[in-house]
Amino acid sequence: MVELGSGRVRLTPTTDAHAAPLLRIHRSEAVAGRWGEPDAGFPFDDPDVAPFTVLVDGVIGGFVQYGEENTPMYRHASIDIFLDASVHGQGIGREAVWLMTEHLITARGHHRIVIDPAADNEAAVRCYASVGFRPVGVMREYEQAPDGTWHDGLLMDLLAEELIDPRR
Repeated sequence: MVELGSGRVRLTPTTDAHAAPLLRIHRSEAVAGRWGEPDAGFPFDDPDVAPFTVLVDGVIGGFVQYGEENTPMYRHASIDIFLDASVHGQGIGREAVWLMTEHLITARGHHRIVIDPAADNEAAVRCYASVGFRPVGVMREYEQAPDGTWHDGLLMDLLAEELIDPRR
């Protein structure tokens, strides 16, 4: 895996040195309220994804991962991301999502990328839309929240030609 970006926001392949700070962020109220408790072995708990650490001015500020469906008829990639509350509202998420999406299109050859925020996560939906993701449907009672209730998910996708560079 390669490091992505330069300047303020960089995505670097997650290493053992990143694990403890990422666990702290994952367990924070802002993230755990959406993601729940981390699985054992996080951030290396899923062998089917590529984990990256979001660095903001050289400091660990979050986590982004991608997965790939490589069956030729359905080939696409998916993204998941969380950020520390200390970097919310600064455009960090927008740049991190753009960097990962651009990498998946140019280096990994994907024509379609999907992301699935909670339907009520307005900030995330705005962030993803700002780089070109579009809502394609609501998945009812899609995900169980840490409190045991079910909530809807919003399936969003982006085709390669729809990617918007937020730096312009």
